[in-house]
Amino acid sequence: MFGRREVIISSAALLASACSTTPNTLLDNSTNTRGDAQMDRRFKQFQQVIEAWKRKDVDAVVGMMTDDIVWHYAAAIAPPARGKDAARAFLDRFGKSIAEINWRIFHSAETENRLFVEGVDEYISTEGVSVAAPYAGIIEFRGDKISGWRDYVDYGVITAMKEGGAYSEQVKELIDRPSK
Repeated sequence: MFGRREVIISSAALLASACSTTPNTLLDNSTNTRGDAQMDRRFKQFQQVIEAWKRKDVDAVVGMMTDDIVWHYAAAIAPPARGKDAARAFLDRFGKSIAEINWRIFHSAETENRLFVEGVDEYISTEGVSVAAPYAGIIEFRGDKISGWRDYVDYGVITAMKEGGAYSEQVKELIDRPSK
């Protein structure tokens, strides 16, 4: 049985492998100095999802997904949400426990139909508990809608925060970076 550390390391290796084997050119959005509008296309679409979720606008978030979305909101931890109804059910359930959302992205890179992001899932629960967990996500697009989404996060960090634990030094280092 793999522990959380092995799952995270395996996920990072898979992400690196996907970047090196994709037939499309990987565009690192953090170094876009040419002002290439196409380079940020998928990231800009994803920013709309982030802004809608910060407003807790579930209709807007789900509206940016295909009908047959497969969303691994906690890859390797929980079964995926399959379809818009399941995605909506997850967002409704999760949203009820959140008072304030401060989801941030530090880096992104994209191909024609895939976006890779690194960020922090940060929020304040309805009980007033601050939670911040570093994560990586892979978002796949069909046309202008999200058709696949995999979030890789250490649920142990989230659980520790919910139970009142302090941020470890390595988590602080990861979450205290400027976002895009």
